Amino acid sequence: MDLEEKIDLILKPPTEEVITREELKELLETNEHPVAYDGFEPSGMAHLGSGLLRAIKLKDMVDAGVKFKLLIADWFGWINNKMGGDLDKIQKAGEYLIEVWKACGIDPDKVEIVWTSDVVDDKEYWKKVIGVAKNTTVKRMARCSTIMGRKEGEMIYTAQLFYPAMQAADPFHLGCDICQLGMDQRHATILSREVAEKLGFKKPVCVHYHLLLGLLELKRMGSEQSGLQLEDKKMSKSKSDTCIFVHDSDEEIKRKMNNAFCKPKEVENNPVLEICKYIIFRKQKIFLIERPDKFGGNLEFENYEDLEKTYRKGEIHPLDLKNAVAKELIKILEPIRKYFEKNKKAKDLLEVVKQAKITR
Repeated sequence: MDLEEKIDLILKPPTEEVITREELKELLETNEHPVAYDGFEPSGMAHLGSGLLRAIKLKDMVDAGVKFKLLIADWFGWINNKMGGDLDKIQKAGEYLIEVWKACGIDPDKVEIVWTSDVVDDKEYWKKVIGVAKNTTVKRMARCSTIMGRKEGEMIYTAQLFYPAMQAADPFHLGCDICQLGMDQRHATILSREVAEKLGFKKPVCVHYHLLLGLLELKRMGSEQSGLQLEDKKMSKSKSDTCIFVHDSDEEIKRKMNNAFCKPKEVENNPVLEICKYIIFRKQKIFLIERPDKFGGNLEFENYEDLEKTYRKGEIHPLDLKNAVAKELIKILEPIRKYFEKNKKAKDLLEVVKQAKITR
C-alpha cells in the first residue's frame, strides 16, 4: 500500500478532522507502523457509535498499517462517577466493551488492549500527568471538562481536574504518534499537542472522528439549536431513545427509527442520513429503498452522495428512508446479537451492564 492510500484510509469517513495532514504525511513517510490510541470510559451498553462505528474506523487504521492501542479508561469512568462510581462495575463494563468490539469484527490479535488501572501503577505515568498539570492553568483545565461529557460549570469535584491532565498524558505514556479519538475529545488532544514539546515529547497527530447525531429532534431533547454543545447533539446511552444499541431487538430498531428526526428535503442535522453515510455505505455496496410501484418503485444507491442529492430534491419520502435504514440495521446488527447469545462470557457481562445503574 502506497503513502496516499494509507492517508486516504486514515482520513476516510467517519474521520472529520486531522491536525495536521502535513504532519500525518511526514509521520507515515518516516514510520511504516505508527502507534495510535483511542480511550473509552466503560459506562453502559454500546450503541452504533461506540460499538459499530468505532470498529469500522479502527479497521481503517489497522489496514493502513497503524499499530492500535485501545485504552479501557476505567479510572476515568471512576473519576467521572459513571455507573454510580462503582469501579468494579465499571471494569465489568470494560470487559463487556471488549466483547462488543470482537462481535463488531475487531480482531483482538491486531490491537493492544490497555487498562488505565494498570497504567496508574507506574510512577512515571504520574510524573507525566503532573508535568501536564504544571504547564496548564486551572482555567484551561476546566475548559477541558467537555471531554467528560460535562459543561465547565458542572465541574464540582477536585478529582475532575485530574481527568484532562491524565488524558493529555496518555499518548506520551503509551508511546503514541496519533491520537485517534472522537470530536468530543478535542480539548484533551489539543492539550497534548500544546504541552508535548515542553515535556520533551513529539506533538501527536490528531485524527478526530465524527460522532453520530442523536435520533431525536434537538428541541425534543429539551434544548434549542443555538448554544448546543457536541455532547447535547450526539447519541447518548443515558438517553436511550437518542441511540440504537447494538443489542436492540428488531422491534426496537423499527420503533426508534420511526420516531427519528428526518425532515423532508433537509440533509443537515439529519440522523437517519448520517446512519446511511457512516454505517450503511461503509458496510455494503448497495442501499435499497423499497417502495410500491405507485410511489415510483424501488430505488438503489451505490454511494451516499447520490442518496443525499435525491433526498434533498424531495424524491424520497422520510418514512421510506427510515424503513430502509431500519431493515439494513437489523441485518447489520444481527451477528452482534447472535455473538452475545452464543458466547456465555459475553452474555453474562451484558447482563451485568444491563442491571447496573447508568449515570451521566
